Amino acid sequence: MPELDDEQNSEVFDVSRALDIIRRRHWHFLIPLFAGWLLVWGASWLIQPRYKSSTLILVEQPTMPSNYVQPNVSDDLQDRLQSITQQILSRTRLLLIIDKLHLYGGGNSQASADEKVDRMRKDISIELVRDSRNNEISAFRVSYLAADPQVSKQVTSELTDLFIHENQRVIQQESEGTTKFMESQLEDARAHLSEQEARVHAFQSVHEGSLPDQQASNLQILSGLQSQLQNEQDALNTAKQQKVYVQAMIEQNRPSKAAQRVSDPAVTAFDEQLTQLRAQLTDLSSRYTDKYPDVQRLKAQIATTEKQRADLIARDSSTAARQGESEENPALLQLQGSLQANQLEIANREQSIKGLEARIGEYQGRLNGAPTTEQELADLTRGYDQSKANYDDLLKKKNESAMATSMEQMQQGERFTVLDPPSLPTNPDFPNRLKFFGYGLGLGLGLGAVVAGLFEWLDDRMYDEKEIKALLPQGVLSEIPEVTAPSDEKRAKKIATFKWAMTVAMFVIMLAGAALSFLHA
Repeated sequence: MPELDDEQNSEVFDVSRALDIIRRRHWHFLIPLFAGWLLVWGASWLIQPRYKSSTLILVEQPTMPSNYVQPNVSDDLQDRLQSITQQILSRTRLLLIIDKLHLYGGGNSQASADEKVDRMRKDISIELVRDSRNNEISAFRVSYLAADPQVSKQVTSELTDLFIHENQRVIQQESEGTTKFMESQLEDARAHLSEQEARVHAFQSVHEGSLPDQQASNLQILSGLQSQLQNEQDALNTAKQQKVYVQAMIEQNRPSKAAQRVSDPAVTAFDEQLTQLRAQLTDLSSRYTDKYPDVQRLKAQIATTEKQRADLIARDSSTAARQGESEENPALLQLQGSLQANQLEIANREQSIKGLEARIGEYQGRLNGAPTTEQELADLTRGYDQSKANYDDLLKKKNESAMATSMEQMQQGERFTVLDPPSLPTNPDFPNRLKFFGYGLGLGLGLGAVVAGLFEWLDDRMYDEKEIKALLPQGVLSEIPEVTAPSDEKRAKKIATFKWAMTVAMFVIMLAGAALSFLHA
């Protein structure tokens, strides 16, 4: 309980002492408070005001749906906007605006061009406005700070025009550059495709007849040639047997005379063979061209048979002339004609067999080399297909890029639109007198607290009864009250009244300053 009483007395002591300090030092607090506030707030009215003109530029999306025309420019608006900003804030662009509007003192200013450009860059501000839903840039704000509201508005208008035109130029230039690049790539792809196509055609020309898609026909032709070879071999064997038989009959019917004539049946045999060969040639010519190997072979065989027939007729004529009117044996002559026709047939059969065997070997070689030819053709075709796919893809992209470029030229793509035109500021942006009022009030409070505390710390007088009792060794039995004259009381009342009036005046002035700052904010 005694400790609790001491704490309560300490709290009462502290509160009473604080109130006593405020009563004695309020004037030391109020004067620095008012002076500090007045210094800062008054400076806001002495500083040259700066006016800010702002404009809001909307990033308008393409009017053409992207599923119809795909844009061929960069989708990163922030990077493109940063690049445009660097171009607009370049030394050359800013000097043109400075000279046009006579900014920063015009030609009479002693500041260098670089100093003017640096000052103008500091006065320009660009703020991005992002969509809260997808955090994408939907607009941006361009502002300029100047001492003259009209100049601020004019410079903001110039900057706005530069942003709009520069964005349009950059997008169109980038779009046209993309289209030209796609055209150059397409030309390279077209040349490469033509080269691949020429290689495939040259390979097909060299390996005509042994291509993979001709294997079925080669197998069919080979089967037909093998059947023809078998027929020719059977016919040759029959002809040889017939030759043996005819030779035996001739020996039986040979007359004693040495001279013999070749009768007409031999010529007839040649005629029959020529008729068969010509029928075969007519049949093949109806299905194949003159360059077909079977057609050429039949033509050569017909020419050989015709020559043999002509030689036979010439020999008959010569024999008849030598024998004169000698007696002829009709049976022997017929057998000799049959023998000659049989010999001719054997020769033709043997020649036909050789031709068939050569052709069979040729087609077998084609079929044996088909896997290698197919692999080589597959390699060439694979390269051609890749080139063709690359060409088709580039052609599609080039057409899409050309459409996107046309869309940009018609200004149907992404563009900047002025949503809020540059404003004409009526109140200065700097200094913000309402903020300066707050800064001055804070400075005054701190200054007043420091001054009042300093005076209290330097004052060695005692104002508390307890402090006096604590210094005396004995208890105080009585105290002498302060005796004041009526004139002193009047004087004290006047001083108190003056202090209260001054306090009220200071607060009234500060409230009026707050109202004035609010109205000009």
